[in-house]
Amino acid sequence: MKEQAVPQLRRRLGRADLRAVPEARRALRELLRHWGGPGQSEVAELLASELVTNALVHTDEGAVLTATVGPRALRVEVRDFVGRGRQPRPRAPQRDESTNGRGLVLVESLADDWGVRPCEVGKSVWFELGAEADAEAA
Repeated sequence: MKEQAVPQLRRRLGRADLRAVPEARRALRELLRHWGGPGQSEVAELLASELVTNALVHTDEGAVLTATVGPRALRVEVRDFVGRGRQPRPRAPQRDESTNGRGLVLVESLADDWGVRPCEVGKSVWFELGAEADAEAA
């Protein structure tokens, strides 16, 4: 019996190159073309773009985006390569910050699970979304 390949995306993101954000969204959209319930791929795109933006803006270094489609869930990780600094965490945006400061709040509220995994160098911020839209949200 043949083992089925797991659909996966892996992209290296250039140092502080914000053009990587829409490119990452397009690549993820292509990977998720036939995945999930209504609206799930759009949520995945939004959350992935938040993590990519955070990695590029707050580390001023390159990063790696990985998305893996499993039988029950999608897992997206964005890994940076900056020494062990402050761990990212959601924070309430200030009134004068317009749209800044909301990325991890969105991830926390829309993802089924999320977290930060320290790496030997840098960290990986990840989220998971179930393949089916939440029945209570419908």
